[in-house]
Amino acid sequence: MAATRSAHAVWEGDLLKGSGVVSLDSSGLGSYGVSWPARTEEPNGKTSPEELIAAAHSSCFNMAFSNVLAKAGNAPDRLETKAEVTFVPGTGITTSHLTVRGTVPGLDADKFQALAEDAKKNCPVSQALAGVTITLTAELV
Repeated sequence: MAATRSAHAVWEGDLLKGSGVVSLDSSGLGSYGVSWPARTEEPNGKTSPEELIAAAHSSCFNMAFSNVLAKAGNAPDRLETKAEVTFVPGTGITTSHLTVRGTVPGLDADKFQALAEDAKKNCPVSQALAGVTITLTAELV
């Protein structure tokens, strides 16, 4: 069954001096300020499209990786994934780097790395980011 989620944004002013708010409509979890300086300089309490993509990528990857691990017979005790999405003004989003640390009983580091690569490739958000270079660092702890 397909699932559709929604968010909306309101922007006021021009790109450099304006600002906006993005709201998570489906979950109702909140509304968050956005601005060009928060995107290209310091966040100062505001978010950016790249931070939202990083949140989506890290959570989607964890879901995909936990599924891949379980199907391989080694369900994880814990996966902690950080996504770092890079935005270059004038170019766009260029990379997403995933760093995963996992506790998976009965699995060696080589198999952990191979399964992490599989999850990176097949994670729906990774697939949505097909035009972006996606890299991975995987550490079994």
